[in-house]
Amino acid sequence: MKKSNKDHMLGRTLWVISFTLLFSVAIGYAMFKTTITQADAWNAKADSVLTRESAIEPERGMLLADSGTVLAANLQFYTARIDWKTDGINDSIFEACLPALCDSLHAFDSDKTPEQWQEKLLSGKAAGKRSFRLIGRLLTHSEYQRLRTFPFFNLKKNKSGLYYEKETKRSKPYGTMASRSIGTVGESSTSKSRHGRSGLEMALDSLLYGTPGVAKRIQLTSNIKNWESKPAVKGYDITTTINVVLQDIVETELYEMCHETDARWGTAVLMEVKTGEIKAISNLEWNEDAGDYLEGRNNAVLGYEPGSVMKPISMMVALEDGIVSDIDKKIVTGSVWNYEGRPIKDPHGGAALSPRQIIEMSSNIGMSKIITTKYASDPGKFYDRLKGMGFFEPMHSGIGGEMTPQIARLGRKRADRVALTRMCFGYSTLIPPLSTLAIYNAIANDGKYVRPHLMKKLSRENEPDSIVPVSYIREHVCSAENARKLRIMLHDVVWGDHGTARRWVQSKLVEIAGKTGTAYTIANGQYTTQKRLAFCGFFPYENPQYSCIVLMLGANRGAGASSGVVLKNVAEKMYARGLLGNVSDYHVTGEKKSFNSRPTLFATSDRQVNRFKKELGVNSVRMYKSPASVAKHTVPDVKGLSVREAVKRLEDAGISVRFSGSGYVYRQSLQPGTPTRKNQVIDLQLRNI
Repeated sequence: MKKSNKDHMLGRTLWVISFTLLFSVAIGYAMFKTTITQADAWNAKADSVLTRESAIEPERGMLLADSGTVLAANLQFYTARIDWKTDGINDSIFEACLPALCDSLHAFDSDKTPEQWQEKLLSGKAAGKRSFRLIGRLLTHSEYQRLRTFPFFNLKKNKSGLYYEKETKRSKPYGTMASRSIGTVGESSTSKSRHGRSGLEMALDSLLYGTPGVAKRIQLTSNIKNWESKPAVKGYDITTTINVVLQDIVETELYEMCHETDARWGTAVLMEVKTGEIKAISNLEWNEDAGDYLEGRNNAVLGYEPGSVMKPISMMVALEDGIVSDIDKKIVTGSVWNYEGRPIKDPHGGAALSPRQIIEMSSNIGMSKIITTKYASDPGKFYDRLKGMGFFEPMHSGIGGEMTPQIARLGRKRADRVALTRMCFGYSTLIPPLSTLAIYNAIANDGKYVRPHLMKKLSRENEPDSIVPVSYIREHVCSAENARKLRIMLHDVVWGDHGTARRWVQSKLVEIAGKTGTAYTIANGQYTTQKRLAFCGFFPYENPQYSCIVLMLGANRGAGASSGVVLKNVAEKMYARGLLGNVSDYHVTGEKKSFNSRPTLFATSDRQVNRFKKELGVNSVRMYKSPASVAKHTVPDVKGLSVREAVKRLEDAGISVRFSGSGYVYRQSLQPGTPTRKNQVIDLQLRNI
């Protein structure tokens, strides 16, 4: 018998009721287990969630120049995006605002024409993207706020779809200036926290990083949220000893000389004599890919055979030990000395030289004979003597990667006696330039062995400032009288009739004293023809205010003509700007003349060279040769151009431009010849002539 519709409906109803009852029983059983039989386990799990703690990253402190100018700081940057699926977007309002919006975007970022902006917005809206990136580059807070004033974007978020993603970046307003010494910040392989990875950022990380906070999970009415139980403490703002003006002078002069001499790399350190404050430090290295000199590894604190800049240090030992008392008393030297079967040749030697002449003419034989007078019987005592002076003690300068000098602890064998003769004039050693500079600084400072340092002051909100005092490696590394004798010897190097630096370092503006040093490099255990060229000294001679060392590798000139000229130019530029306690003009034979302290301009054509020299009266002009690979779709070279010319050339190449300063382009962040890409941005540093 065929069932009626009533029977079918009744059957389906019974099935639904049965399923509902079974489901209710299952829910009841699960509730019973959760609240009764498994209550302890669930309560423990809830407690573990609510007691879970997470770290709050502290705000990293700023690195400041000696004047308070920011060298490195955490800045907030924004990525502007549009959510085209926002329900509140009104198509008619968008279409009405579109022309004006595109004009505003073109004024904001002229990389695209108004028509191209319109095409981009319409294609994004047609695709209905949830996360449409509006501007290719990161924006500052003020730039994002300006964006929100544009037509259509000035509506509320739920009407325009405009929103941002925020991220924190470590920014260096001065770009590459002292970049290697400032250092970098990043995540490590073991931690997501951002710590210093090189330079000052690494050396002072414990102070800059601050103290992480603690956040706990708490139960609110609607959900569970993080609650700050212990606030993070911001890191210290650290005022460094770096002087921006002096840093710019040192970097410019080193950069120029590297280019002129085709050096592989160069390093320079400028220090204040009385305090040991490092006022400028630059490390430049040739980069094949960029076709230019860029900030390289910090060679100022790495060990190298120093060459003859070691001789004044050895002479200091001789004076302190009484081996030398009368610096004008001559000893027999000659041009070749066969010591223990190993000849020492002396290209600067003479038949007999005084200690003054040994330093002035850089006599290897003379220096070796003086040191072996006392230490030949036990060469290891020479190491002990230097150690007693504090020469091997860590500087704790604040520069990451700092090495201490390395000199072998010699025995009493013949080979050790031979090694001693080489050590005393700068071979068979590994001495960082900063360590050499510290000794020369002590000579300029009446023997006071002040500690070189990069940190000047610690500051933090609601705490008194902590001033870093002047400290000494040794109160005196030598007597004031012996320091005076050494200053006379170093003065002879530059001003003596036979001084190795007389042709290059003498200046009519600043009286400089110092020492040249040349050392051949080693490859595969053998000395090569490539040289390291150094000059270390101080100025002004009568009242030393600054000491400086310059070291270059592979320059095609001698030490005085390369490193010595860098130091001389730095001293003259400082004099010209009135930074040596003087006025910025000088007199020669009673006639007042002005010193040309204008920056070097980079010209890219003969027309520009003539214009700079004739029309503008600028003498310091260098033709900048772009790499041969520079072609279409690559970054053009705009150094030496006015900002208007530079912006036009770069925009024609499809590159967005940001610039600081005024005048002519001094540096560009993207190297000439670099392939261009979409949404590329270049930073230009400008300088007035």
